[in-house]
Amino acid sequence: MVIENLKVVMTLDFRQLETFVEVAKLKSFSRAAEKLYLTQPTVTSHIQNLEKELGTLLINRLSKKITLTDAGEILYKYAVNIINMREMAEFDLGVHKGKIEGHLEISSSSIPKQYVLPHLLKEFSKKYPDVTFTVSHNDSKTVTDNILQGNTDFGIVGAKYNSKHLEYINLIEDSLVVITPNNNNYPWEPYETLDKDFLLNQKIILREKGSGTRHLIEKVLHENNLALNSLNIVAYVEDTETIKRFVEKGIGISIVSERAVKKEIEEGTIRPYHIRGFIFTRNFYFVFHNNRHLSPLTKAFKEFMIEFIKNKSSSI
Repeated sequence: MVIENLKVVMTLDFRQLETFVEVAKLKSFSRAAEKLYLTQPTVTSHIQNLEKELGTLLINRLSKKITLTDAGEILYKYAVNIINMREMAEFDLGVHKGKIEGHLEISSSSIPKQYVLPHLLKEFSKKYPDVTFTVSHNDSKTVTDNILQGNTDFGIVGAKYNSKHLEYINLIEDSLVVITPNNNNYPWEPYETLDKDFLLNQKIILREKGSGTRHLIEKVLHENNLALNSLNIVAYVEDTETIKRFVEKGIGISIVSERAVKKEIEEGTIRPYHIRGFIFTRNFYFVFHNNRHLSPLTKAFKEFMIEFIKNKSSSI
């Protein structure tokens, strides 16, 4: 039965498959039309023709929310791989002719997006000057969920969320530090090690649930027999840049990536500290679905990142 379905799929129009994949990813006919530069009636026609050729419904139409039928779920897995394989052929032919071009969609959690990706993309663009990018920000959990749901091919994250369908490749190590304002209330020298009671007596600003930073903080607190609710948390904030401004204004202290506060430490607006017994280290990972064909550009980007980090990680 699977072989018969594959024979049918291989006779289908690639444009119809692309349209189906985008509708499934974006869960919207109008957004798919916008991305593909088609009219909405054309998108609807593509889906209807696809369903007619396969003799089955692919998309549920009983509610405003776009969902796939069981048949749609089956086709989606094959369609993504078929489209990626076609792009691989086009990519390899481009390499053969000496020209590599295309568009990469990169989904990343906030710290890699702000403090790692710029270095990587600068070097990648030197090697592949005709490649363009879209960089979107999601927390680490959302990035991995989007990969599992087929909404994106890969991501860069600061925490592992285990799944048998995901493969993680270590890119670079990161450390968190406790940060305070630079004022007389915090008289210790930068990077001194303080007792954990210091955390219990401070107003704390934390990242939102789902972020890699928050995930690591909760893990380390648990390892040291502390619950998150034992802290005096005064704010949950979605981005590190805002947290830094809050800390500089004396609203509270926080625990953030050391990479994110390098400039503020050098300028003397923020002081970094360690907590005795707390090991706030983690890795950033390149993560992708291990049962899905990567597009050629995604594969090239993955191989580039691994090589770049191996040779130049000290510069990031």
